[in-house]
Amino acid sequence: MNIYIGNLNYRVRESDLREVMEDYGMVDSVKLIMDRATNRSKGFAFVEMPNDDEANRAIKELNGAEYSGRPMVVKESLPRN
Repeated sequence: MNIYIGNLNYRVRESDLREVMEDYGMVDSVKLIMDRATNRSKGFAFVEMPNDDEANRAIKELNGAEYSGRPMVVKESLPRN
């Protein structure tokens, strides 16, 4: 399952996010979205987890949870239209 994680502190790194998500299960990939002009984080990321049950538990427990001083938005990522 592909998971959207938003409202991240701009200092959060991909490795930090991987560590948090691995508490809930196996993580295939973490992609922190960066601004091309400034090379700074845009404050959101996508995490791919192969097990849907683990991904759903992570979404349920982390959505609204505070991380690095900000409440995270965690939900299933839907394809672009």
